[in-house]
Amino acid sequence: MSIPPINTIICYLRDAREEETTLDTKHITQPLGDGNEPPRRQLQSGTTLVRRYHIQDVIGVGGMGSVYRARDLHFPNVVKLVAVKEMVNMAPDPLVRKTIVQNFEREANLLATLNHPSIPRIYDYFTEDDRSYLVLEFIHGKDMEAIINDTNGFLPEDQVLSWGISLCDVLTYLHGHKPDPIIFRDMKPSNVMINHNGDVVLVDFGIAKTFQSGIKGTMIGTEGYSPPEQYRGEATPLADIYSLGATMHHALTRRDPRLEPPFSFAERPIRRINPNVSPELELVINTSLQYNPGERFPNTSEMKDALMGVARKTGALSKITTALPVQSSAIKPLWSFKCEDEIRGTPTLHQGSLFVGCYDNNMYAINAADGQFQWKYATDGGVVSRPAAYEGNIYLGSEDQRLHVVSLRSGKVTWTYYTNGKIRSSPRIAEGHIFVGSDDQYLHAVNLNTGRAAWKFEAAEAVRSTPYVANELVYVGAESGDFYAVDFRGTMKWRFQAKRAITSSPMVKGQAVYFTSLDGTLYALDAKNGWPLWRFRLGKGSISSPAVADDYIFAGAADGFLYCVDMRTSKEVWRFRTENQISSSPTIYKDSIYFGSVDNNLYCLEYRSGRLRWKFETKGPITGSPLAFDDIVYIGSTDHTIYALLA
Repeated sequence: MSIPPINTIICYLRDAREEETTLDTKHITQPLGDGNEPPRRQLQSGTTLVRRYHIQDVIGVGGMGSVYRARDLHFPNVVKLVAVKEMVNMAPDPLVRKTIVQNFEREANLLATLNHPSIPRIYDYFTEDDRSYLVLEFIHGKDMEAIINDTNGFLPEDQVLSWGISLCDVLTYLHGHKPDPIIFRDMKPSNVMINHNGDVVLVDFGIAKTFQSGIKGTMIGTEGYSPPEQYRGEATPLADIYSLGATMHHALTRRDPRLEPPFSFAERPIRRINPNVSPELELVINTSLQYNPGERFPNTSEMKDALMGVARKTGALSKITTALPVQSSAIKPLWSFKCEDEIRGTPTLHQGSLFVGCYDNNMYAINAADGQFQWKYATDGGVVSRPAAYEGNIYLGSEDQRLHVVSLRSGKVTWTYYTNGKIRSSPRIAEGHIFVGSDDQYLHAVNLNTGRAAWKFEAAEAVRSTPYVANELVYVGAESGDFYAVDFRGTMKWRFQAKRAITSSPMVKGQAVYFTSLDGTLYALDAKNGWPLWRFRLGKGSISSPAVADDYIFAGAADGFLYCVDMRTSKEVWRFRTENQISSSPTIYKDSIYFGSVDNNLYCLEYRSGRLRWKFETKGPITGSPLAFDDIVYIGSTDHTIYALLA
């Protein structure tokens, strides 16, 4: 791991009211003081801080301290690595010493409010004597500046595009921070880590600042990357756009702006230095580098849209979505468990146990940590329904036409509920009832305590969709192509007619309900009245239930593509191709999306760009959906096996 210098700033004293300490230097590489202090000692390998963080080695050195790789001893059974960022306060002026500590604490407090996959998590903050420490997530990777310097020739355009798109995402998150936007103020290649998955991680928030309109301060940032207004003590979200443009200019040209006259990018056009760069990308970067802030992109979302437009026009998008995946052979299961027949459904995790149905008529309980068998429960039919856990019981449907309720502890039946058709729908528990569909054409509402029917709602054909409960309504699709909204008394509130069967399970977000159909359409309806909001045409029919993250919705289709659609515009953001149809429903975990394909593979993509991170090949089609929890993804395959993989 490479971490940039702790304080790489240029600044000069502007306003005594500004809370940050400013120094008359370009890059701080020496300790603060009068030059007569003894040399500052680094922590030695083997040192343990606060009886918890065991120092292994130095991974970065700055003017005010070092950054160390350390092991967190609170996890004795695993090797959990952390980055320990040190600040040694040697300033002779008491006021300066106090301000330095306050700024360091401010960085800790700021990081504690952030939750984004491209921002390191903060674990701890403490002070010992004249040293303060931040304990951060350890990033396995290399900073962008080191990658630029270590590359022979120019970096590929699609690679820089991918980084730029991801950086727009994290800046959009910061600029949309509540209650106040956060301006990073020091975007540059050395502050961008590329981790082992090829994803960007923004590091060093030492000078990031909440934005308050109309308030000026000191100039702070890095010369060459900072926009002109930042030299005047003004920093808005538009300043980060300029710095991102400068970062991408550096990555594409290998020309370090710190070694050039300030604001001179127009004098060294990208394509004059690197003719391999497309005119479209050059135009986007030039727009971000405009001297006048009002002539730049108005926000990072629009800059991202422009970069995505370049990727589509140049054909780079397909390269981005498949760049540098981990080979399937390199993915090894943490454990696997063999059943006696196909696993077509989705597992459930509860209290350390994994529950999964199988076409050998059984539901298995497996230890989620090591894959050891605990017990199994036999039905009289194949089990494709996903089990649901609630208050000491597991609820599952079977093709034996029954809803089974099984004790978590013993694996013995508590009670059963009979329908007149196979149950392929998964039970949904809400408001003291179990809602489940059946091939008998009914949506059943079963009292959770008594096991008796509260009501049944008759659909036009079999109900294989899993109900979704929201807004005091139950949403469900039917094989007739009808989509229903039913209230808690079993009364239909509205109905929508698709052209073919609706097997997928709906998803509700905000005021809209989303589902797919075998007619090859992803639908968005008004959740209150069923009026169509928009339709997105898939390549073929779909039984894949949609998943939602940010403003994106994802669904697979029989044409072998996983689609990412912008929910605001109903426009395609990206698509990813597999070698066979996708009936598996995608699962979002952190910044990844997981799904199976009939081509036998489990796929892991970065959900914002659609870039393949890795895939894992089984010996049979994957039709069920993955389950991700605590950095482990679980998936069943028709090869009779359930696998646990590191997410």
